[in-house]
Amino acid sequence: MMFHRLALDKIREQLSWSPAVAILGARQIGKTTLAKLIAAEHPQSIYLDLESPQALARLEQADVFFQANRHRLVVLDEIQNVPELFSQMRGEIDADRRNGRFLILGSASFKLLKQSQSLAGRLALVDMAPLLLDEVHQAFADIQTLWLRGGFPSSYTARNGNASWAWRDAFVRHFLNTDLPALGINVDPELMRRFWRMVAHLHGQMFNASSIAASLGVSAPTVTRYLDHLTNSLMLRRLEPYHANLGKRLVKSPKFYVRDSGLLHYLLGIREVNDLLGHPSTGASWEGFCIEQICCQLPLGASVSFYRSAAGAELDLVVENGSKKIGYEIKFSSAPKVTKGFWLACEDVGVDKAYVVAPVQEGWTMANNVEVVPPVRIPLP
Repeated sequence: MMFHRLALDKIREQLSWSPAVAILGARQIGKTTLAKLIAAEHPQSIYLDLESPQALARLEQADVFFQANRHRLVVLDEIQNVPELFSQMRGEIDADRRNGRFLILGSASFKLLKQSQSLAGRLALVDMAPLLLDEVHQAFADIQTLWLRGGFPSSYTARNGNASWAWRDAFVRHFLNTDLPALGINVDPELMRRFWRMVAHLHGQMFNASSIAASLGVSAPTVTRYLDHLTNSLMLRRLEPYHANLGKRLVKSPKFYVRDSGLLHYLLGIREVNDLLGHPSTGASWEGFCIEQICCQLPLGASVSFYRSAAGAELDLVVENGSKKIGYEIKFSSAPKVTKGFWLACEDVGVDKAYVVAPVQEGWTMANNVEVVPPVRIPLP
C-alpha cells in the first residue's frame, strides 16, 4: 500500500505535543487516507466527514459533543465547510488542554489555514507533499516514473501511462471548473488553463507578469492574482531571490515552479519518458523535481531562496537553517559540471556546504565542501 511515510511520522510526532494538528495539502494528495491511518492507531477515535449530513447532525451542539468525547481523538475532515467549529474547538482546548485531541484537514488548504488562525498557539501544521522519492524509491526506473507521473498517489500508481495521463487530465479539469469556484475564486476556466500552461513553459525562470499579461490580453494585476490563486492552492511554488547586503546587484524577481512534476508534464504535453528526455524543458523539469524533494523534507524553521547576481553568479537553491547555509545546484547529467558562476555564488553567499544533485547512482567529492549526490540521498541541513 502506498502512503506518505514522512507526513505520517510528522503527524504522530505533533499529536504527541500539540492539542490539535492540521494536515495541509492539495486536493487528492492523500490527506483522508492518512487521517484514517492515524485514527486506526487510536482505538477510540472518532472520524467525521463534514460533507456528510450525519456528521453535521452530530455536531449541531459541538461544544457538548467535544466535551463528551474528551477522551478520544476527534478527526474532522473537510472542516473548512464548518468554520464556526474553530471557535468551539478553541474553547474546548482551553477548557481541557491535552495533547492529541483534534486532527483536522480539508481539501482547501489555504482556506483552512486562514480559518485556523483563531487556534494560534493550539494548532500544529503538517504540510503534506506529493509522494517523495524517499517513500517510493526502489530503482532508477522508479525515479523516472515518479518524475514523469508526479507524486499524486492515483497518478503515480496508475496501471499504465495512459491511465495516469487520464487521471491528471480529470484532476486539472475538476480543479479549474469545480475547486476554484467552490473557493469563491471567480476566474474563467479556459483563461486560467492557458495561464497555467504559460507558467509551465516558464517553469523555473524569472517571472515577468507584464509579458504574460500581454500574451493573455489581461492586466498585470490579473496575472498576479492568478499566480496567487495557484500558489495558495499549492499548485505552484514561489521561490524568492536570496537577499543580503553583499554590495552586489542581485535579481529581484521570483521564480515559479509547478510543484508536481506530473502536472507540469501534463501541461507541457509530455506523455512518456522518451518524450521527457528529449524535451527542451528537461533540465528545468528535473530542477523543479529535485527542489521539491528538498523543500518538502526541510526541518521546521528552515528558509529557501535562490541566488543570482547580475554578474552571473548563481545557485539554484539556498537553504538557511539557523546559522547554517547550504547551496544546491541541480544538473540533469550523469557527469555534471559546474560553471564559474557556481563557485562565485558559493563564495558570495558563504555556504557551509554545497551539493550538486544529479541523476547518478553514487556520489563523489568535487571539492573540499562540494559533493555530487543522487536525488535519493540529498543531504539536508
